[in-house]
Amino acid sequence: MATAVSPSVVPDTAATPSTEGALLGTYKRAPMRIVRGEGVTLYDEDGRAYLDLASGIAVNALGYGDAGIARAVQESLDTGLVHVSNLFRTEPGERLAQWMVDHSFAARAFFCNSGAEANEGAFKFARRWARTLVPAGAEEAPGPFGTCPKHEIISLRGAFHGRTMGVLAATDRAQYRAPFRPLAGGISIAERDIKELDATLDAERVCAVIVEPVQGEGGVRVVDHGLLRELRAMTAERRIALVFDEIQCGLGRLGTLFAYETTGVVPDMITLAKPLAGGLPMGAVLVNADIAAAVQPGDHGTTFGGGPLVANVALHVCERLGDPALLAHVREVGAWFGDALRAMAARTGRVRAVRGAGLMWGVDTHEPAGQIVARARDAGLLILTAGDHTLRLLPPLVISRDDLARGLETIERIITEGPQS
Repeated sequence: MATAVSPSVVPDTAATPSTEGALLGTYKRAPMRIVRGEGVTLYDEDGRAYLDLASGIAVNALGYGDAGIARAVQESLDTGLVHVSNLFRTEPGERLAQWMVDHSFAARAFFCNSGAEANEGAFKFARRWARTLVPAGAEEAPGPFGTCPKHEIISLRGAFHGRTMGVLAATDRAQYRAPFRPLAGGISIAERDIKELDATLDAERVCAVIVEPVQGEGGVRVVDHGLLRELRAMTAERRIALVFDEIQCGLGRLGTLFAYETTGVVPDMITLAKPLAGGLPMGAVLVNADIAAAVQPGDHGTTFGGGPLVANVALHVCERLGDPALLAHVREVGAWFGDALRAMAARTGRVRAVRGAGLMWGVDTHEPAGQIVARARDAGLLILTAGDHTLRLLPPLVISRDDLARGLETIERIITEGPQS
């Protein structure tokens, strides 16, 4: 006999946010359906074109229809190896890891599937490394794997490090955190102030600090390089791992292959994702020799991370993004774009501030940013927000100055005209 369902547990469908089709409503999606991309332009099912200054949130660094990505995918398909367990060796992942080590400070690379996963991995690696620094007698709980006193992780005000349960505690967005409390323990947020950090970074308790060199979701805020240099000295002295989250600002977006190269600071780990595999799901953690030596088989794992297909594509993407000519292009057009944005701000009187570097820019507006984004979309331009009153511009790194100028013209017109009645 079927059991009757109590009315008290029947889902309240009226309170459930609407979704397109059967997709769970975790995103408030724009009304159009994208069906095709070419260069720096997307097209919807009605054939309408959109100039893309969002790059799939910094993912599509090479734009759309890149021949090298298609070729790398086909090469992998021709081998029949889309996936191989990480219990076995494959060439593409090893070649990619070696390329990254050769072009950075790192001694080893770990591959996963997303930026949040990369940050979760970095947190684990930091705690595993910290355990090697603490005498066994100092452990709080009995046994060789008791609670290590040096385990706390600090992020900075304005940070965004992901929305999985561990890194959510390091993400400074109240609306993301509130519905999921209690958050993971041993993770807290400090002000972007060297005096507060000096007081917070207890050498006996803190194992890592994680910083975005340019905070993306936090308003496209370039963290002061002087603060980063002082933080590097402080963490090195206290044997605290310094982690740079370069998921949005790394891999060419600032005009250098890695964002840390713009700061004069070498961290102990960096996390990467977004553009890494040209739109295929991939993240990475690059670690120095000391941290690499602390990580043992079984400490972490991933079913799909670094598989042969995504790794083969990622190697092509990294080689393109590491091309000195492309990086010079990003620096050149990025500097021009920043100057043009500041000139627009002066002309219109509708912009409070402009911040950024390379091809990563934030524009503070008096009007709610979401309203401007919606009007831009209606005008055939895709841009993003980074807070209630900040526009975020993340164009493909291959974009031309002419296309940037076209996008800027649309933004200026929309901001100047204001909301339409």
